[in-house]
This record gives sequence, structure tokens and C-alpha cells, in this order.
Amino acid sequence: MAIRVCVFTLFALLVVSVFAHAKDKKNVTYDARSLIIDGQRELLFSGSVHYPRSTPEMWPDIIQKAKEGGLNMIQTYVFWNAHEPEEGKFNFEGNYDLVKFIKLIGDAGLYVSLRVGPFIAAEWNQGGFPYWLREVPNITLRSYNEPFKLHMERYVKMIVDMMKKEKLFAPQGGPIIMAQIENEYDSVQLAYREMGIKYVHWAANMAMGLGAGVPWVMCKQDDAPGPVINTCNGRHCGDTFPGPNSPNKPSLWTENWTAQYRVFGDPPSQRAAEDIAFAVARFFAKNGTHTNYYMYHGGTNFGRTASSFVTTRYYDEAPLDEYGLLREPKFGHLRDVHRALRLSKKALLWGVPSVQKINEDLEIRTYEKPGTDICAAFLTNNNSKTPATVNFRGQDYVLHQKSISILPDCKTVVFNTQTEFSSIKEGKQTEMGNVPRNIKF
Repeated sequence: MAIRVCVFTLFALLVVSVFAHAKDKKNVTYDARSLIIDGQRELLFSGSVHYPRSTPEMWPDIIQKAKEGGLNMIQTYVFWNAHEPEEGKFNFEGNYDLVKFIKLIGDAGLYVSLRVGPFIAAEWNQGGFPYWLREVPNITLRSYNEPFKLHMERYVKMIVDMMKKEKLFAPQGGPIIMAQIENEYDSVQLAYREMGIKYVHWAANMAMGLGAGVPWVMCKQDDAPGPVINTCNGRHCGDTFPGPNSPNKPSLWTENWTAQYRVFGDPPSQRAAEDIAFAVARFFAKNGTHTNYYMYHGGTNFGRTASSFVTTRYYDEAPLDEYGLLREPKFGHLRDVHRALRLSKKALLWGVPSVQKINEDLEIRTYEKPGTDICAAFLTNNNSKTPATVNFRGQDYVLHQKSISILPDCKTVVFNTQTEFSSIKEGKQTEMGNVPRNIKF
């Protein structure tokens, strides 16, 4: 009897273990609205953190602060010349320990967007290409060129296989839900003519054929082929992004520049927290469901890793500064816009969008799910000098100049992009100031 009980207990534990592991595995797809994780659409708030630009001792604190700032994803490039400084000789130790970095992100309950490149730009020496690659006979970098394709495919496959071996892709139970091949290739594609077009298709097909099991993206690539998603980089993608190149792809923002990297001799680079919050609210109000802050933590260009003239301090005006300390009001203001958008999540992901232009500057966008009380509204004043009042569904709402108010229930303002440290936590509307004009809707 005791033996039967013991066997039954071991069997039960095995079943529970297998079931728990299966639950950790996530199927990642997408539709025209968003990425779909385990059958559920998702809003994604991401931040770029580059593992070689900080130390392993800093990583847990940076990741935790990113989570406290309302992020649910970390984005990083993979740095080829850091990992293969000499052909066939690899380095994945210290602050180049990519696997450890990704596992720490997963342990914190966050997703990962992995930008494999292998060309990454990133104000990094050689754009991430190792020096020895230039010496390969008859090579033409970033072109439909056999020597380059050979080395690029070998490297990309090595990275993907490494992630698969460590079970780091979402279908294996890991945190990686999205990957990127190439980087802003459209800026040079015309120079390669037909070889550029062939290269884009080859790179996309090569990446898709590696069996990662997650969606692949190409940033700033209007002709991203097949199922590869074209994404936006810039400061105001809500107004500059023409949208996905297929009606079945979602609107994703892979680089929302929080400031500007500095070269020696530059003054500090500034971008107001209010401007970033406005851009994020605008993008989500216009069908966007993912934004990534480039950078969220810039860190340090150690040694000679930076590209020409770029300072050792990288994107120090990001929400987390070079040392991983909070930079206010940017950190807190973006945390609050994330909260407001999460309160609007059901409407944004399942509601029907509509837009009403009141005049050249004022606009109301709503998301409503028919037959329910699910509703969110974005009240926009695009005038950079003058506040305004909008009457929405029988109630007056005051809008600061160049601002968006978010109403997760189509009634209550929980956040205005010009009002720092909103009263979301207190659950009350913040006073918006004097109003010179009244406009009915």
C-alpha cells in the first residue's frame, strides 16, 4: 500500500511539473490590431537596454526599475563584434553574457524583443560588424552577396540556436516574443538597386526559416516581405508612420527616441517628458499597440566600442541615466501614461475606433465595443500655444496646449500629457487651467 501511494505521489508530481512547464510555453502570433500572446491581444510598453553598455551587477536593478516604470518588455540588440571579435572565437562572458541578461528579464516577468541585426547601427563601432568581416575576399556588406550571406546566416543561426538551446523563445517557455532581422535597411537599399531588393527578401526568408516561433520585424522597412512586420522608428510615429504594409499586420513602434545620442562637443540633448507622452498617447490613439523607448537606459560605451565621435555616456537623458538612476520627470510621467493606457486596454484592443475632427487642432478619438460599456477616449489639442475646452458627451473637458487627455471610461480624465505626475493613483481629475474658448461636440 505504501509503495502504491509513493508511486501515485511521484506520478502526480510529474504530471503537475509537466503541466506547469506547458503553461509557461506561449504561442505568439499577431493580427491587424496587436501581437497575440497565448490567444490574448496585448499592449506592449518596451524599453531598450543594451547589455554591453552596463554590467551584470547593474542588470537586475535596471530591469526592476523598468518594470516599476510600467514596461512589460525589454528590447536589446545583439552585438556581433562583441561576441566574435576574431573569426570563430566567441565571447559571451561578463557584460557580453546575453543568455544571462535575457534570463534575468524573464525572471522579472518581462518579455524580450531581440534585435539580431546583424547590422545594428546603435552608434556602436562598425555598426556591430566585426573587423575581420571586411577582409573576407569579394565581400559586399549588407547586399545580396554570397560571401556576406554565408557569414551573416551562420551568425544569425548561431544566435537563434543559442536562444533555442536555452529555451528562451516564448513557445519554449522563455521571454522572447519578437525578433528583428536587419536594421533600417531602407536608408541604403536604393544604393544596391536590385541586389538590395533581393537581399531584403533573402534576409526575411532566412530569418523565418530558423524556427524561432515568434514574429520577425524589420524596422523602417516599408517593403518588409511576407509575414515580416514593418515598424516605425522616430519621435512622432503617430503622425509620421504610414502604417503596416499589409492589413493583417499591427502598428509597432520599435524606436521612440527619448533624447539624442551625443557626440563630443554637443550640449546635453533634451526631449521633454510631455512631448514623449503626447507621442505615445497619439500612437496608441491611432491603432498602435506597441512602443519601445530608445533608449530607456543608455549606459556607457566602454573601451572603444562607440562609433566615431560618440561620447562614452550614451543617451543619458533617458528615463534611467547612465548609472541606472531615475531621471525625473521623464521616468514618472511615462509611468503614468502607461497606467492610463492600461486602464484603456479592453477598449483599445477590442473596441471599434472612430474619429471626430472638430477643427484643425482639436480631435476626439474613441474606441467602443458595441453592446458593452467598454469605451475609451482620447481628446487631442494639437495647438502648441493655446489651451481649449471640448464638450464631449455633455461634459466640458479642458485641454492644455499640445496635449492629449485619456479617458479610459469615456468619462473620467486620468491623464493629460502636459500634466506631470497625474492623479491616476488618487482617482480624480487634475485641474487643467484657464480656458480661453469653448467648443461643443
